[in-house]
This record gives sequence, structure tokens and C-alpha cells, in this order.
Amino acid sequence: MQKITPNLWFDGNAGDAVERYTNIFDDARIGDSTRYDAASTAASGQPEDSVMTVEFELEGQSFVALNGGPQFQFTPAISFVVNCPTTDEVDELWSELSEGGEELMPLDSYPFSDRYGWTTDEFGVSWQVIHADYISERKIVPSLMFVGERCGQAEEAIDFYTSVFDDSAVGDIARYGPGQEPDEEGTVMFADFTLCGQHFAAMDSAQDHDFDFTEAISFIVDCADQVEVDYYWEELTAEDGEEGQCAWLKDKYGVSWQVVPSVLPELLQDEDAEKAGRVTEAMLQMRKIDIDALEEAHAG
Repeated sequence: MQKITPNLWFDGNAGDAVERYTNIFDDARIGDSTRYDAASTAASGQPEDSVMTVEFELEGQSFVALNGGPQFQFTPAISFVVNCPTTDEVDELWSELSEGGEELMPLDSYPFSDRYGWTTDEFGVSWQVIHADYISERKIVPSLMFVGERCGQAEEAIDFYTSVFDDSAVGDIARYGPGQEPDEEGTVMFADFTLCGQHFAAMDSAQDHDFDFTEAISFIVDCADQVEVDYYWEELTAEDGEEGQCAWLKDKYGVSWQVVPSVLPELLQDEDAEKAGRVTEAMLQMRKIDIDALEEAHAG
């Protein structure tokens, strides 16, 4: 199981998105789903018994799709890089993912790749599709782009994240050189790193972008116990981080995380609706999750 899982916030069409993605990618599956109960409906405004979350997997990368409402919009600040072993696969995926979306960088040859394109899909999620002839099978990597006032923070953020998570390392860093306007010389053109053995990428961009990180994409941290919950909550909210409700937080760079104990989904999905409802009610009062309090609510 992944330690860190991207969570995608949709406005009522999570099921459609998951079906679309799992049809596009060859190695794909749909997992468990949850539905809104009375308590979560009252808090969210979503219809009772409608789909809340859907777990799915693409090319070995796990995701969660959430029907959360219209509050947050996807932006290219977080995108998903699809590394493909052949140019034919790049072309095929580009055709599927760009349909109904918006082209951000046209599918073409670039100094860093002979076949690459960046697009949003019909749901607003951003994808970078690139030919990577050094791999034997497709791989999806979440990528963070630091823009506006955050431009220049990519390397600092990588160092921060790799200090927080175990089994982490900084990989290759390519920097902007002189004359590569409007980007500042020495800032990160592209960097790769691993957190808990999972691959991520990051970059700076000084171009005139009118977006930032939003809660539309967050990263769920699966925690074995309260010790892990406490640790990740404290570390990720350090300095200028912000605590949110129900396990959500923003770190000092504006990236959203959910620090979730493994037991929480089990309690929320109890077949006894009364027990599950009490857990939901208790969770809705929390910022950082308190496992003992949830289990007490479950027991009644």
C-alpha cells in the first residue's frame, strides 16, 4: 500500500472521471467506494447516499477521487507526469487525455524530450505526457510547480519533504541557465525526488501564472497509529503551515495534505450505520485526528 496517495476533489463527477481514467490507461482498476451518510451530508451539502470517494489505480499509482463540491478548482500547480517507453504511447495517451481539455504545452519535440506535451483533461486535471525510453513500462509521477511568490522555493520544498518522510532521497536537479527568460537563473527547471520510496517531481516557473496550489489535489498520508498522526501533523504544519478540519492541513508552501490513521476508513465504513455515524460526527469536530476519541465514539 502507498504511504502517500493523491486525492482529487471533484464537483459531483468523481465517478465519471474514474471511469474515464481507467478506460484510458491499460493497467488500471477501480477499488472501494464510500457514500455520504446523514452526518457527512449535513456538513458537506452533498446528497445523502451519493458517492463520496472512489479509490482507483493507474499504472501502479493509487489515487482517491472525492466528490466534494464546487469549492476548489484543479490547477496546473500539481500535475501528473506520465512517463512512456515509446512515442506511440505518448501520442495515444495525449489524444485521450487532451480530448475536451486545454493544451498547456503542445505535443512536440523539446530539448528535454523528443516527444512531450502538457494538457488539462475534460475534468481540469493536468497531465504531462513524456517519452522516457529508459523505462520498460509506464510510470505516473505527481509533480509540483512553484509559481508566483513561490517561484524559487522548489528546492527548499524538496529538502523539507525529504526531511519529513522516511526512505526519501533527492534525485537529479536541472536548473535554469542564463538567458532562459523569464525564469530566474539557478532556479529549478526540473527535479525528481522520492518520499517513502515513491517518486515525485518539482519545478519552479517565473512565468506569469494566475494559479497556485489548491485543496483540489491533496496528498493523503496513511498513518499506522497516533504516534505517526502526531508526527506528520506537527511536521507538515510547522512554521507557516495551516491546520484544517477533519485531518486536512496546508504546509508552509501551500500544498494540502490529509494525515489519516489507517483505522479511520474501517470505522467510517462499519456496517452498523449508527456506529459509523457517531464516528463521522466525532471526526467533524476534529482538526488533527484523535484515534482514541474516534474509537470511543464508535463504541458508543
